[in-house]
Formats: sequence, C-alpha cells, structure tokens
Amino acid sequence: MSTENNSTDGPNKEEVDSGIQERITKNKERALLLRKAKVVTHPYAKQQDKEGGVQGKAIKVSGQKVIDSGAGFLIEEDGELENAMCNLVAEPAPIISKLPECLECKKEFKDSFLFQKFDYLACDECRDNEGKHSLITRTEAKQEYLLKDCDLDKREPPLKFILRKNPHNIRWGEMKLYLQIQIEERALHVWGSEEALLEEREKRDVKREETKIKKFNKKVKQLRMEVRSSLYDKTKKASHTHKFGQDVYNEDDDNYTHTCQTCGFEETYEKM
Repeated sequence: MSTENNSTDGPNKEEVDSGIQERITKNKERALLLRKAKVVTHPYAKQQDKEGGVQGKAIKVSGQKVIDSGAGFLIEEDGELENAMCNLVAEPAPIISKLPECLECKKEFKDSFLFQKFDYLACDECRDNEGKHSLITRTEAKQEYLLKDCDLDKREPPLKFILRKNPHNIRWGEMKLYLQIQIEERALHVWGSEEALLEEREKRDVKREETKIKKFNKKVKQLRMEVRSSLYDKTKKASHTHKFGQDVYNEDDDNYTHTCQTCGFEETYEKM
C-alpha cells in the first residue's frame, strides 16, 4: 500500500536526478553564452576586461532577475537568452586613426567641451567663454540674428544645444543654450551677408518704432476725446438760469448790483 502511494504522489529518485542534471546543463550553457558575449563600451569606461569588452552581470530589478548587458539595456534571464546574445555586439570598438584638430591652435586633441556638446573643433585651452565661444539663449538668437525656429531645428545641420535651468526662476522651463559662433554662421547662411542682416534689422527697428508711435498717438487721441466728453458733461450739468434779487444802488460808483438767489453770482451794471 505504501509503495503505491510513493509512486503515485511524488517523483521517484531517477526523475529528480534527471531534472537536476538538466538544470545544471542549462545553467552551464547560459554561463558560456555570457562569457562569450563581449559588449563594446565607451573607451573611457572603467570596467573593462582584457579584450576590451564587458561581461554581463546578473542583477535584480523589482524582484526580477535580469542581465545587465553594459550597453544601456537589460535582458530578462528567463527569456530567450540565445536570441538576446545574438543582438549583442561582439566586434571590438573602432579605433580612431586621426585625432581632431583644433581650429584655433591647429593642434590635435582627444576631447573637449565644445567638441562633445556642439561638435565644434576647439580644444579646452582655446575656448573663449566671453567671446565667440560664449553661450546664447534661443530667444536672444531669434531676436538679435532674426532667425526662425526652422533655421535652428530643421535647416541642415540642426544646431546642437545644451539645457540649463533658468537662473531667474527655477520653476520656469529649462533654457536652450546655443554656441555663439554657430549662431552667427547660421545667420550669415540665412541672410547671405552681414550687411543684409544689418539692413533687415534696421528695417524692422524702424517699423517697430512706427508701430509704437501709432499706438501712442491713438491712446492720446482717445484720452483727449474722453477729457472733452467729461468737460462737456460737467458744463451741461452746471448751467442754470439766474434768479436775481432786488437791485442795490451804489452811490460812489453810480451803478447797480444784484445777486442770484440760487448760486450767489453777483452782477454789476449801470442803468441808462
């Protein structure tokens, strides 16, 4: 009776051993795939193996075990690992045969702020923060150089920018800062020459001043009309017919005076 219950209710020893063996084999295959998968990283990455690649590491995210590929994405351990490994790059990182050359000092350099953020060939030693390498906001670029949004974003090549918090109010949106010299070059490309840009700017300034003068004159005219209408209404309300009292004779001046009984107006006259 006991033998039948054991065979019916649970797996026998042979089935357990085969399951464990199959699991061990599967784990070995995964380990081999992880060892063979070499992910090419940035040349400045800290964790590199001897061959230039980084091996994936198993981590837990929200209680689920995943593989960190080292290339900016995660791989589920329970998924099809073989297909994921096929998408990993196994080739070594490209070697740059020639370093970029600075436009100012004509020397080669490895990396710089302007080259990294704006693709502008200038080393950090030649960077002029107060001059042509200064940063300008998007609003200033559009106002001073008469550029449109399409000139900054859609015209090839689109100008690069960096985001900075607004110094006037941290609750406002982030500012887009462009490189001054790239904005000047884009303005010359749009308007053709510096003279054409200055001429167009003068035309717009004159038109802007004319618009201001027209608005000012319109407000003055409206104010005059309001003042005139208010004076007319006051005069109309204050006017009435005088009701004079008895005439009083002035012996010294030989004239007569009478006073309005309503408003107190006094009138002097002579009788013929």
